[in-house]
Amino acid sequence: MPSLSRTSLVRFAAPVNKRMAALTASPRWGRLVGRKIVLLTYTGRRSGRTFTIPVGYRRDGDQIAIGVRMPDAKTWWRNFLNEGAPLSLHLDGRDRTGHATSHRDDKGRVTVSVILDS
Repeated sequence: MPSLSRTSLVRFAAPVNKRMAALTASPRWGRLVGRKIVLLTYTGRRSGRTFTIPVGYRRDGDQIAIGVRMPDAKTWWRNFLNEGAPLSLHLDGRDRTGHATSHRDDKGRVTVSVILDS
């Protein structure tokens, strides 16, 4: 399978992300989609702009794990390197705040770990 350039990925992802965001907000589909997809809102470390993207997640209490697929083609997770940064997640029908850090393992996989605020 040919690899996607970053520009191609962005062009493809933008309409998909928009549809996923709409599904998570949908009264009909929101609960079902929300079991696996959450809207993540963060501020870009360089641009200062606010971004919202849908991401797949796993939850264990107040800890959220987000696996980043194709991390070399994406930049959003880099906002959470080193000491990490605050973010918000639209989870269980409401916005929750937390602190996220991202880590790349020795196989190149990236996980963003979030600890939700109380």
